[in-house]
Amino acid sequence: MYLTPEIKKDLFKGNGKSDADTGSAEGQIALFTYRIKHLTEHLKANRKDLATQRALLRLVGKRRRMLDYLKEKDIERYRAIIAKLSLRK
Repeated sequence: MYLTPEIKKDLFKGNGKSDADTGSAEGQIALFTYRIKHLTEHLKANRKDLATQRALLRLVGKRRRMLDYLKEKDIERYRAIIAKLSLRK
C-alpha cells in the first residue's frame, strides 16, 4: 500500500503539532496533498481510470474547502501551510 502508518505519522509530525495530531487542518491538508500527488501519478499512467479520476477531483475539493476554512480561521496558519507544501491559490 502506498500510504503506510509510518508515512502518515511523518506527515502529521511534520505538519501538525505531533504525530498523533491527526485532526488539525494542517495535518489533513498535508495528507490530502500526498494522496493527490499519488493519484496524479497513477492517472498519468492510466488515463482511462475514471474512478480514480473522480476520487482525485473529490480530494482536490476537500483540500480546497479545508484551505478555505483555514484561511477564514487563521490567515497565518494558512500562509504557513501554503509555503510549506508549495501550494498556490
